[in-house]
Amino acid sequence: MPQEAEGSVIMGMIWMAVISLLLFWLPAIGPLIAGIVGGKVAGGVGPGLLAALLPGLILAGFLFFACTFLTGVPLVGAIAAMGVMILILVNIIPLLIGALIGGLLA
Repeated sequence: MPQEAEGSVIMGMIWMAVISLLLFWLPAIGPLIAGIVGGKVAGGVGPGLLAALLPGLILAGFLFFACTFLTGVPLVGAIAAMGVMILILVNIIPLLIGALIGGLLA
């Protein structure tokens, strides 16, 4: 009987968020460490990458709708949300690399 991988995507997301907040003063190394720990907690490469991407995508979607709603002009809201999404994606790159490494270590 194959052994099931133990891990949780939710716990991986929580660990990534907490460690990223604690190590914010290390621009590239902080998210990398957070990704390694979160990927290992998530229990594999797939769940680790999902734990790294899901919060960013949810935040980007929420900001898209919030910016569109608050500005009253959908085009301005979409442009603002795209700018924030690009900033989120730039910050997620070291987190994804760390999640890949942590998933391979799990």
